[in-house]
Amino acid sequence: MNILMALSQLEVTGAEVYATTLGDELNRRGHRVFYVSDTLTKPHQGQFFRLRFNKRSIPRRFWHVGYLIYLIKKHRIQLVHAHSRASSWSCYVACKLTGTPMITSVHGRQPVHASRKKFHALGDRALAVCEAVRDQLISALGVEPGLIAIGRNGIDTRHYQPVPAPVNERPVISIVGRLSGPKGELCYRLLDQCLDTDRYRVQVASGSELPERFRRFQDKVEFLGYVRDVPGLMATSDLVIGAGRVAMESILMGRPTFAIGEASAPGLVTPDNIDAAMAGNFGDIGPMDLDIDFAALPDRIATALACQGTAPAVMTKVRSNYDLVAVADELEQHYQSVYVHRLRREVPIVMYHRFIRDDSEKGIHGTYLHVNMLEKHFKLLKRLGYRTLTFADLADQGLASRLTPDSKYIIITVDDGYRDNYELLFPLLKKYGFKAVIYLVTGERFNRWDVEQPGNPEKRVELMTPEQIKEMADSGLVEFGGHTLTHPHLDTLSREEQRREIADNKAQLEQLLGRPLASFAYPFGSHNEDSKALARELGYPFAVATNSGPLAMHEDPYQIRRIAIFPRTDVFGLWRKIKGDYVFRKNK
Repeated sequence: MNILMALSQLEVTGAEVYATTLGDELNRRGHRVFYVSDTLTKPHQGQFFRLRFNKRSIPRRFWHVGYLIYLIKKHRIQLVHAHSRASSWSCYVACKLTGTPMITSVHGRQPVHASRKKFHALGDRALAVCEAVRDQLISALGVEPGLIAIGRNGIDTRHYQPVPAPVNERPVISIVGRLSGPKGELCYRLLDQCLDTDRYRVQVASGSELPERFRRFQDKVEFLGYVRDVPGLMATSDLVIGAGRVAMESILMGRPTFAIGEASAPGLVTPDNIDAAMAGNFGDIGPMDLDIDFAALPDRIATALACQGTAPAVMTKVRSNYDLVAVADELEQHYQSVYVHRLRREVPIVMYHRFIRDDSEKGIHGTYLHVNMLEKHFKLLKRLGYRTLTFADLADQGLASRLTPDSKYIIITVDDGYRDNYELLFPLLKKYGFKAVIYLVTGERFNRWDVEQPGNPEKRVELMTPEQIKEMADSGLVEFGGHTLTHPHLDTLSREEQRREIADNKAQLEQLLGRPLASFAYPFGSHNEDSKALARELGYPFAVATNSGPLAMHEDPYQIRRIAIFPRTDVFGLWRKIKGDYVFRKNK
């Protein structure tokens, strides 16, 4: 996807670190991330465009919106991700005018006034960095709870590993954070009222220019300026003081961490207060600003310095909640949901069964299509510029890869594995250069499940031979998936019976093909929670149903919805079904 990260800042902030850290991870996954902001200090991948969001006059705001529209159109931006109030307002208007999906990460408490309550400007979804932000959005601004999700700060935990305690002549206390705004006020009061600089060696790391009032501390405090090697700084510290990402990174390194921010002072982070600290982003956010008892801080800091390190349980909790890969996984989910539901478009997954040459081969159940019509379908797909995907492609590249800009994808699936798939479908796949996914029943030689159906028996149709299956798989045009041994209604079987049907089918196919299977299809579309759990446990990345499941495929990879093709599905009927919005129109 093409993603525009929008920030408004005049110096390094936690939002910038958040955006660029996640942006680099998204670039690594194949997305293209662009940035627009007043400034951008942290090294990053992706183009940066300067825009003075902090100039907020009415003419300036019109200019902001116009420039954002230009960027969206020029770089084919599919989703805008805003990270501040100033940028989110302009982004919201630009996205409304261009029909672009939008997400806003909310990094702190929002101002409460009448216009803000009526005009949230958050876009399609708000990601609150912690529970306190979410609660304030709901209670003070009236944002619908369904619009909000928790979106933690992503940290590349590989860069923050536990280190031994340093051996310093005097205890070293490192404060990391801005020297402007509320954080600057907090730092000033810590230096002025709480830290004995004769007893401790105090160092301050900040990207801010040193404000005049801090110069009185220069003889006793080391002002380091912007520090690129923050882990190195933390490794030499007996105590790290900070909020938000600073606290998380220090905890990951096993250093004693005194969490304090512009709202509260959780203090030394321990197993007893880690949940509460996380809920307020380690002191950054709370019910009110600067709710701190500064008189009590010197003793609390002295007690924290006596601690030799962070408890392993705290480190584990932070690692599991803030790990960059896990946070980026969740962010990709949000991106896909917002994009698919806002545009009401999803990659179509069409479902065929049998193919016939003449009317004598017609069946009773309507799961066939004349080969001449199949070729007309393929000609239409070719003319419209569709490219075929398989589930192995999605397993390799990630589900979000289906939303690559300027690409029209379709997934062609065929159930059961009839011999006509080899005789009629396979030649057309080769002729048009398309790929398909065929789901195979391996415990039968013909369609016994339909033939022996009381009251409405189908005519007998042979299944493919192992040799035919192998030839198709080796062509690179056909991916095979599991479809059980005998094609039962899985939801009528016990869990163990289901396991045998799914597991033995999978093992037989993988032995024949010499490769793992990427997807499984529930026979008749019938399944229950056991079926889905077994597909996952047995190693399938995906499982497809028929006409059930979420409208967006990534929202449940074990109940992916498909679009059935029937004997009367002509070229116009196929066009209606593959436009991308068919399942949305059908399920109004």
